[in-house]
Amino acid sequence: MCRYVRLYTLDFKLLTLDFSVPPQLPRVAIIGRPNVGKSTLFNRICGHRRALVGDEPGMTRDRLYAPAVWLGKPFEVIDTGGMIPFEKDLIASEILRQAQVAIEEAAQLIMVVDARQGIVPLDEELVQLLRRTGKPLSLAVNKVDMAQHSPLAAEFHRLGVAYMFPLSAEHGLGVDDLLEHITRDFPASGEAPEEPGPESTSGDDSRTDPAAINVGIIGRPNVGKSTLLNSLLDEERSIVSPLPGTTRDAVDAEFERDGRRFRLIDTAGIRRKGKTNLLAEKLSVIQARKHLDRSDVALLMLDGPEGVTALDTHIGGYAHEGRRSVIIVVNKWDLVKKETTNDYVQAIRRSMKFLDYAPILFISALHGRKLGNLLKTIAQVADARKVRVSTSEMNQFLKEVDFERSTSPAGKPARIYYLTQGGVAPPVFVAFTNRPGKLHFSFERFLENRIRERFGFLGTPIVIKARQSR
Repeated sequence: MCRYVRLYTLDFKLLTLDFSVPPQLPRVAIIGRPNVGKSTLFNRICGHRRALVGDEPGMTRDRLYAPAVWLGKPFEVIDTGGMIPFEKDLIASEILRQAQVAIEEAAQLIMVVDARQGIVPLDEELVQLLRRTGKPLSLAVNKVDMAQHSPLAAEFHRLGVAYMFPLSAEHGLGVDDLLEHITRDFPASGEAPEEPGPESTSGDDSRTDPAAINVGIIGRPNVGKSTLLNSLLDEERSIVSPLPGTTRDAVDAEFERDGRRFRLIDTAGIRRKGKTNLLAEKLSVIQARKHLDRSDVALLMLDGPEGVTALDTHIGGYAHEGRRSVIIVVNKWDLVKKETTNDYVQAIRRSMKFLDYAPILFISALHGRKLGNLLKTIAQVADARKVRVSTSEMNQFLKEVDFERSTSPAGKPARIYYLTQGGVAPPVFVAFTNRPGKLHFSFERFLENRIRERFGFLGTPIVIKARQSR
């Protein structure tokens, strides 16, 4: 009885956000205590492995969004972290706050419980809290994987939720009944969208806006990636704390500024393999590298007061090897008192010679300084990534290049008869030469520098392939 006195005195005031554009699709929030299978159900509904899934509690922390459709009715599903209302731990309280925002945004709530564990006190508390919101509530009794497990769901009638659905999120059993119920009042789309298919191994989602610039925020832990995301969105979209490894799932968010759409991908802090112990940390690092491949432009964030580290260089190598366009962002510059920007730029260039094409910006994500310049540079780099130079321009440029300044290893000048652009994003150039095999590194570097001097390609790697002319 004491527990319920404490329950009803809890101030469960839901947070409200000022959205300039109201969401067009109805939203469905998945709620529950830790480790009951919320993320598994989220992945099942949206049709791909978007959220981390594992046996460790607390895998999900930030709220995750993904589009979904059922029987021609599109909607958006929100995954939340495991809620523990009375926990005073910083991460637990932030997870609760993120879940509160998801509840406020949602048109339907799905509370997930574990059929094998039965009803626990925290389930009862969460049901009472969710009822107080006045939102339509469905109970998903998860982990009913076989017919003999069905009787386990009977106990949950005691929670008093009118709509209860025994299901197995892992195997997809019973999920169709749940979706049919929660989408019964959702409007059908005028188009014929595809139904969610089996889970894939890709984190990409082709149903998002193709015109948006995909911007991956990468870096080691605690350099301010989530703070930058929140500042650009002007809302608490990701949990921010001084504890390393706070972000685990990649958090996607879209917004529009000055007529351009941006899709931000906040990734987990990347550490060296030997420095990750928990399964969640290992998976989050793997996911961070995978989500980097979804990016057009990678923001490599550095900690201004700490300077450039070997791990920063290592992470920058991931972006370069993945042929991402790169902007080096030095965060917390307001805390750097002695060093000048010129000295800092030289230190970065010495440590990251392979990223000499990447512009360097100095910002303060916490205070929102220089963020307008950052967005402008992102747009410029994204445009440069897709520039196509005509063959006639390339060969006119070729006539003007002084190749005597660069020689082959044998000492003889290498000759290029013909140069054409074979692709974009990143730009790929094909050089027809007088020799078989690849161009020598120094000659290729020389040619790349001349191309940049003439055509720009700000922040974008250039790929040069050699073909022997016959």
